[in-house]
Amino acid sequence: MALTPTTDLPLGFDAPNFQLPNALDGAMLSSQELMQDGPTVVMFICNHCPFVVHLLDGLVAFGNDMRALGVNVIAISSNDVSTHPQDGFSFMKALAMEKNFPFPYLYDESQAIAKAYDAACTPDFSVFDADQKCVYRGQFDASRPGNSIPVTGQDLRAVVSLMVEGLEVPAAGQVPSMGCNIKWK
Repeated sequence: MALTPTTDLPLGFDAPNFQLPNALDGAMLSSQELMQDGPTVVMFICNHCPFVVHLLDGLVAFGNDMRALGVNVIAISSNDVSTHPQDGFSFMKALAMEKNFPFPYLYDESQAIAKAYDAACTPDFSVFDADQKCVYRGQFDASRPGNSIPVTGQDLRAVVSLMVEGLEVPAAGQVPSMGCNIKWK
């Protein structure tokens, strides 16, 4: 496991378009349909990463809370399943069902979408405004496996709160997410 931070990119980039299968039901879903009508949180996660596993219940709670606020949440897994089979489509479906994901869990088999978003780690978070411009690339919260900080989603929740209130998300002070590197082919 290589500890990897979110790639530092200038904010304001357009959300790359995609069409990917949802692990829950196999339906092809597009960014156009998933990102319409409001802010959107795009998170790159996977089944096996201890950083994602550590946050998983918090991510589900966050997704449920965001649904109630009209905020879109999308999870994408891009890991190479030839080296990490536990991140494969059938395992993604099982995890999404077990945890009752309130968001789609999409499979980026080609890894083209992870590259388009410049995702580097799991978990990796980007938040887009209603115009699909990136306003945040950072951590869920400061909790990490073994550091005894509770999982709250504090950082991501603060960003969404500002957006829902119609306020600007400051670019300064965004702390990169940290986790396992995406398992590239």
